[in-house]
Amino acid sequence: MSFKITDDCISCGACEPECPNKAISEGETIYIIDPEKCSECVGAFDTPQCVEICPVDSCVKCCNESNDELLAKWQKQHPGESPK
Repeated sequence: MSFKITDDCISCGACEPECPNKAISEGETIYIIDPEKCSECVGAFDTPQCVEICPVDSCVKCCNESNDELLAKWQKQHPGESPK
């Protein structure tokens, strides 16, 4: 898992449409990030979009994955597309 959403989440929903991998969804009380889909926006953007948009800074890095691992996640979800 690359990012997670902390309990500081105010459930505003701003992050969900920003995720290019559709890794963010509404959980029971806060939004959640699917660790199998999160690529830290590698392949799509220069910076993680959830971090950029979150008004309360509740999207935090959870684990260290290499750029190659993150790019492989993105490519798996976007076959045939070229990374940016």
